[in-house]
Amino acid sequence: MNNRRVPRTLAAASAALLTLGATACSDSQADADPQRVDVVAAFYPLQFLTQQIGGDTVTVSNLVKPGAEPHDIELSPGQVGDVAGAELIVYLKGFQPQVDDAVQQNSADRAFDVATVEPLLDATGDNHDHDHGHEGEAGHEGEAGHEGEAGHEGEGEAGHEGEAGTKDPHLWLDPTRLATVGDQLADRLAQADPEHADGYTARAKDLRTKLEQLDAEFTAGLKTCQRREIVVSHTAFGYLTTRYQLEQIGITGLSPEHEPSPQRLAEVIEEAKEHQATTIFFETLVSPKVAETIAAQVGAETAVLDPLEGLSADNGGDYFSVMRTNLANLQKALGCS
Repeated sequence: MNNRRVPRTLAAASAALLTLGATACSDSQADADPQRVDVVAAFYPLQFLTQQIGGDTVTVSNLVKPGAEPHDIELSPGQVGDVAGAELIVYLKGFQPQVDDAVQQNSADRAFDVATVEPLLDATGDNHDHDHGHEGEAGHEGEAGHEGEAGHEGEGEAGHEGEAGTKDPHLWLDPTRLATVGDQLADRLAQADPEHADGYTARAKDLRTKLEQLDAEFTAGLKTCQRREIVVSHTAFGYLTTRYQLEQIGITGLSPEHEPSPQRLAEVIEEAKEHQATTIFFETLVSPKVAETIAAQVGAETAVLDPLEGLSADNGGDYFSVMRTNLANLQKALGCS
C-alpha cells in the first residue's frame, strides 16, 4: 500500500468537517488516481509548471476556469474541498485572497507558495534592486531608469487601488524566474512522492533548458529596437520589462478591472505620443475599449500582450507558444531589427 494515500484520506475527512460537508470531496477528488500525487494549482502558469515537472505521476487541477480572470476568484465550496483534500497546493500568496484563506484554514502544511522562492518586485515599477541576470543592467541604464518614473506616475492610480507598496506577482513573465520556481517545485513534489524524485528532478532540468532558450530568444529579439517603451492596459509586465530592459507605461495599476481616471488617460496619451508609440497593448481577458480609445488619439494600432494569468478557452496555446507570440508582437511594436 502506498503510504502517501493515508494522510490524503485523513485530509479529505478533515475537509468534509471544515466545509460542513459542503461537497468537500468534489468530483475531481473522487475521480483522482490514488497512484498519482493530487495537486491543486491556483491559476494557469502554476498549472503549466506543475504538469511540466510532474508528468504522468501527478494529477493537476486548476482553480481558475479557462478564459476567466484569476485575480478575484471566488471559490465554491467544492473548490475549498479540493484545496483541503489535495496532497499539494501550488499558489502565490497575495494574488488571490480567497485562495490564501482556503490554504491558511485547511492546508497550510501542504502548500507551496511560489512567492517564497525569490523576492517579488515592487508593484510600482521601481524594480532594480534585485540582482537577477539582466536586471542589474536594466537598473543601471538610463532607459530603465525612466521605468521608475513611469511606475511613479502610475503610483497615484495604484494608491487608489490599495496597491501602493505591494508586490508584483507576475513573476512567470521572466522565464528565468519561472525556471527557479520549477527547481523548487521539483523538490517539493519529491517530498510528497519520494519514489519519483528522480523524475521530478529530470523534468525540472529539462524545463529549465527550454525556459533558458526562451529567455535567449527574448534577449536577442529585443536587443536592437527603435523604442524601449510599451504602453499596456495594466502594469502586469514589470518582470518582462525589467528582464529585457524595456519600460512599461501602464494605463492602470495591477488590477485589470480598475477604471483609469481622465487625468491618467491624458497622461498616457501624452506619454505615448512622446515616445512615438505605434501600438497600445491590451489583454485577452480584459476589454480592449480603453486601449482602442488611446490608440485612436495617438494614431496607433492595438495588439495583444498576454500576461498568461489565464488562457482563454479558444486560445489553444500554452506558456511557450503564448510567450513567443508576445515576443513577436513586441518586436513589431518596438521596431526591432
